[in-house]
Amino acid sequence: MTATLFRRADVPALPTPTDPSAPPTAGAPRARPGLGRPLGVGLVGLWLSLIVLLPLAALTVTSFDEGWSGFWDAVTAPVALASLRVTVGVSVVVALVNAVLGTLIAWVLVRDDFRGKRFVDALIDLPFALPTIVASIVLLSLYGPSSPLGIHLNATRPGLLVALAFVTLPFVVRSVQPVLIEADREVEEAAASLGASGWTTFRRIVLPTLAPAVISGTGLSFARAIGEYGSVVLIGGNIPRQTQVASQYIQQQIEIDRPVNAAAVSVALLAIAFATLFVLRLAASRSQRREEASA
Repeated sequence: MTATLFRRADVPALPTPTDPSAPPTAGAPRARPGLGRPLGVGLVGLWLSLIVLLPLAALTVTSFDEGWSGFWDAVTAPVALASLRVTVGVSVVVALVNAVLGTLIAWVLVRDDFRGKRFVDALIDLPFALPTIVASIVLLSLYGPSSPLGIHLNATRPGLLVALAFVTLPFVVRSVQPVLIEADREVEEAAASLGASGWTTFRRIVLPTLAPAVISGTGLSFARAIGEYGSVVLIGGNIPRQTQVASQYIQQQIEIDRPVNAAAVSVALLAIAFATLFVLRLAASRSQRREEASA
């Protein structure tokens, strides 16, 4: 009985199955790497190459068909520069407006209860589903020369602002909403019980929590606005140096058979969008490191 309970001294100890550093025993089957991971990575790489990398590479090559000097001349042409300035300027204003109003709308949808709340929440996603040319037709009928409201924004920069705000608003709202839903309300209640005003509570407690989501949504809104075409094609008027945005300039260059000029301005827009997304990624990484350090 005693001999069966204790291991003999001359028998080597076997490693326990839970020891990750233990060598495999003789005759035990070795773990084989799964085939799903390489296959999945390969499919993802192939799909991204076909859909994203190859078109972007072809666009870049086309933009340099006439060499660096041709690319530079196309990008710095007065009308091209004017369209880029109009595009970036209007997009910055739209992004800032969305940062404020989008956060306010998200706050109301999460913190307030009112009749028709679900309808309003579903309405926020309408610009994602609605063809942008339809939005341009609707805006033209409302704010065009025959406006029933008496507001004429056709062929003006305010008209561009309204059109771009319509298609980019959901980015901020949908970025801020989940953060507000998961926010700890007890911290806000504790601050209020200690005598903090509503503005102080929002500025010191709520805003630092929402800041990464607001910045992310604002950046995505800006990146979406600089490439928009459908919603501004009718109400914008396409007036060079005034209301012509970069996407309309690109379309115009294609029509007059200047593909190099169109590709060059497209690469400039691509660089602006990439820089915006890169800055957003850096900001998100820094915010995550700060949260991990303070945790």
